[in-house]
Amino acid sequence: MDDDERPRRRSTEGDFGAASLLASESLESYSLDELDARIALLEAEIDRIRTHRGKTAAHMLAAESLFRPKQP
Repeated sequence: MDDDERPRRRSTEGDFGAASLLASESLESYSLDELDARIALLEAEIDRIRTHRGKTAAHMLAAESLFRPKQP
């Protein structure tokens, strides 16, 4: 089975896998250009997560409105 086909381990509360590894990594050896590239990459990932969160929230609202019991 390829790595892409395996289910990914979901993060538990307080454990965000790669993000916690990045947060604990020393930045001392990075140049300014490398730090700028890293910031750009992380900002792009934040945008991707926010977009996905928005879609998930909209999906949840649609499901709630469809399945919410009718008020008398």
